[in-house]
Amino acid sequence: MSTGFDRAGGDGLRRGETALVVLPDRNQENNARSVDARLDEASGLAEAIGLDVADRLSFRIRAPRPATLFGKGQVEEIAARALEREAKVLVVDAALTPVQQKNLEDGTKAKVIDRTGLILEIFGERAATAEGRLQVELAHLDYQAGRLVRSWTHLERQRGGFGFLGGPGETQIEADRRLIRDRMARIRRELDQVKRTRALHRDRRKRAPWPIIALVGYTNAGKSTLFNRLTRATVLAEDLLFATLDPTMREIQLPGFDKAILSDTVGFVSNLPTELVAAFRATLEEVASADLILHVRDIHHPDSEAQKADVEQVLESLGLGPGEEGPARLEVWNKVDLFDDAERSSIENEATRRDDVVTVSALTGRGADDLLRRAGDMLRQGATVHHLRLPAGDGQRLAWLHRSGEVLESRSEGDEMFVAVRLSPENWQRWQAL
Repeated sequence: MSTGFDRAGGDGLRRGETALVVLPDRNQENNARSVDARLDEASGLAEAIGLDVADRLSFRIRAPRPATLFGKGQVEEIAARALEREAKVLVVDAALTPVQQKNLEDGTKAKVIDRTGLILEIFGERAATAEGRLQVELAHLDYQAGRLVRSWTHLERQRGGFGFLGGPGETQIEADRRLIRDRMARIRRELDQVKRTRALHRDRRKRAPWPIIALVGYTNAGKSTLFNRLTRATVLAEDLLFATLDPTMREIQLPGFDKAILSDTVGFVSNLPTELVAAFRATLEEVASADLILHVRDIHHPDSEAQKADVEQVLESLGLGPGEEGPARLEVWNKVDLFDDAERSSIENEATRRDDVVTVSALTGRGADDLLRRAGDMLRQGATVHHLRLPAGDGQRLAWLHRSGEVLESRSEGDEMFVAVRLSPENWQRWQAL
C-alpha cells in the first residue's frame, strides 16, 4: 500500500529516483543530536522507500521564512545542487506547510516531500494488516486534508447546486474536503471497533496464566532481531528503519513461568508525526497493558541517549511516564557485539551495577539467557506467599500453581490439599480469575 505521494502534488515517487536530503538546522531548537546524525537518519528514511540519496545538505535557519522555510540564497543553492546531482526529489527533514512545499517545488524544480510525508510513505508501504492499513490511511488523510490547496488545479471550479436558492454550487475543494472528512469518520469508526476488539483480547489474556512482555524502542534498535532470537520466529528483521510496523506476538519460555507472551511493536522515531501517534494509539495501548516493558536500545549508536529520550516521550504520552503507575521496565542495551573487547567489558560492568539494565547482542545471542532470567525475576517482584485450599483431585489448578509461581508446601488432608505458594501480584489476579 502506498500513501499516494502523487496525490500531494508532483507525479509520484518511484523507487530508485535520485534524491537530495536537506536539513534545516534551527538554532532555537534544543536538539541533542548532531547535524550528521540527523542527516544520517533522514537519509535512512529516504532509502527505506527506495530513494537513491545523491547528496545531503544542512542550512542554519535563524528565522524560518513563511513562504519557503529557507532563505532565498539557500533555495538557490539547493536548486543548483539538485541540478548538479540530477536529483528529482527533495527530502526536507522538517514539517513543511503546504505553501512552503509548493514554493520549494517551484524554486527547485524537484518534487518535495517533508519528514511527515516521508514517514507516512514508509508506513504506507509496510502496513501488512487491515488494521495497519486503516491506521496509515487515517494519518495520511489527516495530512492530506491540509494540502488540498496545492493538490488540485481546479480549485475555482464549482459544481452546480440544485438551483433551489440560485446561489453558487459547491466548489471542488469543498467537495474534496467533505469526502476526506467522511472517509476519516468511517475509518475512525472502524478503528474504534478494532480498539474494542483489542480491549476484549487484552482482558482475555489477563485472565490467562501467562505474563505479557512488550518490546519497545527506537526504530532499528534491533527489536525484531531480539524478538526472533527469543522466540525462534522469523519476523522481518533488517538494517532498515521501520522494518516492523504491525505488532506481532509469540510464546517464549521464561524461567519460573510455564510460558510468556512476547510482543514486538512498531519502532519510535524523533519528531514522529502527530497524525501517526493518534492513528496508532490503539496499537500502542498494547504496551500499556503489558506486565513488563523491555526498552531495547542500540547502545552502540552515537545518539543512543537522545533516542532513549524520544522513546520515553512517546511512552509518557501513553500515561507511562516517570512516577506514573504502569508495567515494570527493563532497559536492554543491544548491539554490544559492535564494540571492541575493552569497550564491551566497560559497558557490561556498568550494566551489572544497575538493576534496571541488561546487555545483549540480539545478533549473536550474547546475554539472551541473562535477559530471560532478569525478566522472570522482575515479573516475580512483589510476589507474596498465599495459603490455598484445593479439592484433592484438582490436579489442573495445582499444576497451574507450579507453572506460575513457587510452591513452597503442598500436603493432602482427606479430600483437600493445602498449598503454600509464592505468586506475583499479576499471577494472584490471574489465579482469582480462574
